Amino acid sequence: MEIVATVALLHLCLCATVAVSDSDSTETALTAAPGDVVLLPCYHVGNETATLTTWMKNGREIITSGGSSPNLSPAGQRLEVLHDGSLSINGVIPGDEGTYMCSSTLPGNYTFHARVLLQVTCGPENISASIGPATALSNGTLIVYRGSTVFFNCSGSSYPSQQLTWAFRGASSSNESLVSNSESWLDFRIEDIQPRAQGVYSCRANNTVTHQAANKSTELLVYYVPDRHPDCMWAPANDTSHFQFICTWSGAYPPPTLCWGEDEGDQGACWKENVYASEVTDSLSVTLNRSMLSDGQVVRCIAQHQALAQGKEKSCSFTLKPPYPEGEPLVTTLEATSLTLTCSEAVSIPPANTTWRKGLKQELIVPGSKYVLSVEGPVFKLTILNISKDDEGVYFCRSENPLAVRELEVYLTVKSSSAYTGAIIGVFIAALIVGSAAIVAKLAYSGRHRICLGDGFGQMEDNGDVLSLVDSDDEQIFQDAVPRLPPLTNGHHTTLVQIHRIPSSDHEDAETADPSPQQQEDTVQREEPVDLLTF
Repeated sequence: MEIVATVALLHLCLCATVAVSDSDSTETALTAAPGDVVLLPCYHVGNETATLTTWMKNGREIITSGGSSPNLSPAGQRLEVLHDGSLSINGVIPGDEGTYMCSSTLPGNYTFHARVLLQVTCGPENISASIGPATALSNGTLIVYRGSTVFFNCSGSSYPSQQLTWAFRGASSSNESLVSNSESWLDFRIEDIQPRAQGVYSCRANNTVTHQAANKSTELLVYYVPDRHPDCMWAPANDTSHFQFICTWSGAYPPPTLCWGEDEGDQGACWKENVYASEVTDSLSVTLNRSMLSDGQVVRCIAQHQALAQGKEKSCSFTLKPPYPEGEPLVTTLEATSLTLTCSEAVSIPPANTTWRKGLKQELIVPGSKYVLSVEGPVFKLTILNISKDDEGVYFCRSENPLAVRELEVYLTVKSSSAYTGAIIGVFIAALIVGSAAIVAKLAYSGRHRICLGDGFGQMEDNGDVLSLVDSDDEQIFQDAVPRLPPLTNGHHTTLVQIHRIPSSDHEDAETADPSPQQQEDTVQREEPVDLLTF
C-alpha cells in the first residue's frame, strides 16, 4: 500500500475531479502520462473492506478483486485491485485511456459503483526547428543573405493530438503567427528574403488535451550589401600639403570592413603592408601628406563583407594627377578698358585649388572694386576693371593639389590710346594706295588688246578705222619682207598694219549696194595678207 501510494503521488496527473453525490456512485476524471502508475479509486467511504470488486473498461470486464482476471494479457498483468477496491495500473501506455466502471459489494450486501474517466496524454516533446540554408554563428544565431530562398521546418510529438505553429517576432511585428497545423510536421518557405524578415522565429507545439506547450526559438539575421560600389571622395585638409580621402559604403548589414591602400592590381590590398587605414565601418577617412603620393599612383578603397565571396569585394579608386593650368601667356590691352584673363585646369586628381596672384611676390588677388573673380566649370576668370599703367605686369594662375603646385604666368601689357592713332591712319592710307593701284592695273590689263590711234593717224580716225594688235596665235605670220609705205611729208616712215574698217551706219548700205571701182580696189588691197609688226 505504501509503495503504490508513493508511485501514484509521483506519476499521477489529476486534471479535474468531479464527484457525483449519490447513495452508491461517484465519478472521477484522471489524466496520466505514458509510464505513470495511476490509481483509479472505487470505494472510499468509511473503512469497510469490499467483499467483491469488479472493474470494467468501456463496458467490458477487465479484472475482479483478488487479482483474478478473466483474460490474462500483457495489459492485464499491469492491473491490480487493492483491498479498498481501487484499480492500480502500472506503467500507463497509450490505449489505457477510456471509461472505467467499478462495482464493489460491501458487507450487508450493499453495492457501491464508481466511474473513472482516464485520459492518457504526453508531450509536447522532441521539438525540432530547422532553418536553412543558413550559416550558424558561434552563439547559435543563423545568417542568410538577402534575395535567397529560406526553408523553415518544425516538428514535435504530443499525445493524443497537437498543434504546431511558426511564430515570428521582429522589428515590425511581435509574436506574429505565420502558419500552423495539427500534424507532426510543419514547414514553409520565404522566397527572396528581405531585411524586414530578420528576427526571432519560434517553432511552437501545443498539446490540445492538456494545453501544455513547448517551443524552440532561433534568431535569424539577414545579411545584405548594396549593389553599388563604394564612393571615393576627397576633401582638402587644413594644411595644403595634406589631403583627406573619404570612402563611404552605406546600406550594408552588418557594417563592412573598409580599408584605404595603394593599389597593386589585386583586391587583397587590405591585408598588405601598403594599407593606410582599415576599420569596420560604413565610412572611413584617411589623411595623407604629399610625400606619400606620386604622379600616376592609384589609391583604392576596398569594401569587404560576409555577404561577398572572397575575391568579389567591391571597391573604388582614382589615379592621382598633378595640376596643369592652361591659358594665354601674353595679353595686350588699352588703358581705361576692362579685360578678362582666363585660365583652365581640368586634369588634376584630386582637383587642385586654383587662385589668381599678381607680381613676382605672387600676392593673392581678392575680389573688390578692381578685380572680379569667377569660375565656370574648369575655367577660372580674372576681370580687371578700368585698366591703367599700374595694372601692367605679370599675373599667375596658381593651381595646387597634394601632388604638386603648377603656375601659369600671364604678362599683361597696357598701352595708351594715342599710340594707336598714327598706326590706324597709316594702315588706312596704305590700304587706300594698294586698292587704287590694284584698280588701275586691272583696268589696264582688261584693255590691253584695244589701242585707238591718235593725231598721227588722223586719216584713219576720220574713217572710223581702229588699229588692232593681234597675237601671233590668232593670225598667220608671214616671213616675207614688210612693204614700206611712201614717206610722208613729215619725214617719218609708217609701217604697214592691218586695218579693219568699222562701217558707218549712214553710208554702209550705199557702199554695199553699188561699190565704186576705187572701193573695190581698196577692198582687194586691204584683204591681202600682211605681216604683224610690233611698235
